[in-house]
Amino acid sequence: MIDLSIIGAPLIAGLLVVSTHVVLGRRVLERGVIFVDLAIAQVAALGVIIAQSLHWAEHGWAIQLSAGAAALSGALLLTWTDRFFGQLQEALIGSLYVLSACIGLLILAHNPHGAESMQALLAGQILWVTYTDLIPVALLYATVLAIWGLWARHHPGVFYLVFALAITASVQLVGVYLVFATLIIPAIAGFGLSASRGLTLGYALGAMAYVAGLLLSVPTDLPSGPLIVCAMAMLAVLSGLVRLWLNRQPRRRG
Repeated sequence: MIDLSIIGAPLIAGLLVVSTHVVLGRRVLERGVIFVDLAIAQVAALGVIIAQSLHWAEHGWAIQLSAGAAALSGALLLTWTDRFFGQLQEALIGSLYVLSACIGLLILAHNPHGAESMQALLAGQILWVTYTDLIPVALLYATVLAIWGLWARHHPGVFYLVFALAITASVQLVGVYLVFATLIIPAIAGFGLSASRGLTLGYALGAMAYVAGLLLSVPTDLPSGPLIVCAMAMLAVLSGLVRLWLNRQPRRRG
């Protein structure tokens, strides 16, 4: 039996993440900056760690502002490096990820709950999401999609800023690993397809992965985030095999 009181809010959270990250992920793949999502997600996580170390309210606006400020700072930095050091951009993105992760570890080194905090930020705690948590996220994602559709996709310089806005909320909802997986795995599955077909496949794959992972996590008592990532990867492999089989079928003439 499906208990919506347990997975209802987490499922909506997952679908909200899919709604923004699939379209952003295709652009990430097109630009060839594969690890930009992971880097900015880690920078946003660092903002959360800093706020927690200062004993700010755990789910208050202070946490949101700290994560958002960190992510936007990382986005501005990458916008600048992309302009002046374009050939080194992928290396600089990787360096930013490692640096922000190490700073976070240093801040948590003497925290007795540091390991738990880091695991929560990386793997996420999607099952603990409530409907109240979803309201500001839904408004933010609607703004992101509006900016993307009307302006950002035609102005490459705005890409990192829009990206940072989406990542800020996503990291706290589902964790760094799911943010990266939702951005990249559906984009890989739809690689080579037209925009409409690629997005359709990406949205379907992402939604099915969240449903499957959440449904499996309840009876197995396993963490939802890793299960969703594994389900997404398996669905991507399956879709790739189906596409390969279809491409090998002889086409009828006439």
